[in-house]
Amino acid sequence: MQIMKPTKPKILDVGQCDLDHGNISHMLQTSQSAEVDRAHNLSDAIKAIREHDYNLVLVNRIFDEDGQEGLALIRQVKDPAFGKEVTIMLVSNYIDAQDAAVEIGAVRGFGKSALDDKDTIAWLRQSIA
Repeated sequence: MQIMKPTKPKILDVGQCDLDHGNISHMLQTSQSAEVDRAHNLSDAIKAIREHDYNLVLVNRIFDEDGQEGLALIRQVKDPAFGKEVTIMLVSNYIDAQDAAVEIGAVRGFGKSALDDKDTIAWLRQSIA
């Protein structure tokens, strides 16, 4: 009987600036032992989600590269026509933005100000399980 090693959680981080992506990636790698991929815009994110199986997709409220709203990605991915079940979470300090994301199918996310908070780390662990 072959024993399977647990695989690292795979997370896609979408729309963050370099600084925020670095901080988020570092937190995910150290607290969750996660492998973190990056997408800068909607089309790159859709391509990555279609090509890979992610435990979680983190979406910035406003994409750094082109100013597009992260809710547009959430709407597209959570539409049944997308054809793939994806756990997706908004990264935003704004409660109204979090509420809007949850309303269209995302799980409640976190703000960058709570990035290193123990509750955020626990919530992420639960969300990628």
